[in-house]
Amino acid sequence: MEQATATRSRTAFDLLGGAPVVRRVVDRFYDLMDADADYAELRSLHAQDLAPMRDSLTGFLTAWLGGPRDWFDERPGRCMMSAHKGVAITEASARQWADAMSRAVLDSVEEGDLVEKLAQALSGMALSMASLPGR
Repeated sequence: MEQATATRSRTAFDLLGGAPVVRRVVDRFYDLMDADADYAELRSLHAQDLAPMRDSLTGFLTAWLGGPRDWFDERPGRCMMSAHKGVAITEASARQWADAMSRAVLDSVEEGDLVEKLAQALSGMALSMASLPGR
């Protein structure tokens, strides 16, 4: 019975490999965005120093995947949509985000069953930001 409870309580965060893997995904994502000209519009939406964004996205993804909820605890009532409310996200920049994140996940996550699902979920989140009212 105890093993069944432990299995049920494993989150996507756990299955992916925890904080080190989430950070590896985020670092790969920002490295791609910073170096690949295909992501120029997306890069232009960010500050020169990406360190604060790397930390914030790592915290968000950690919580979103079922790990420690520090990101949400430190920002009561916030979500990714509200955090990006004032950013001019176009369909092109959302697609760039989705593509860079999918590449980062594929390059960084070894748990095969989750890779596709994670990439799809994150891409869907990005693409929905371009279709918000007022954008």
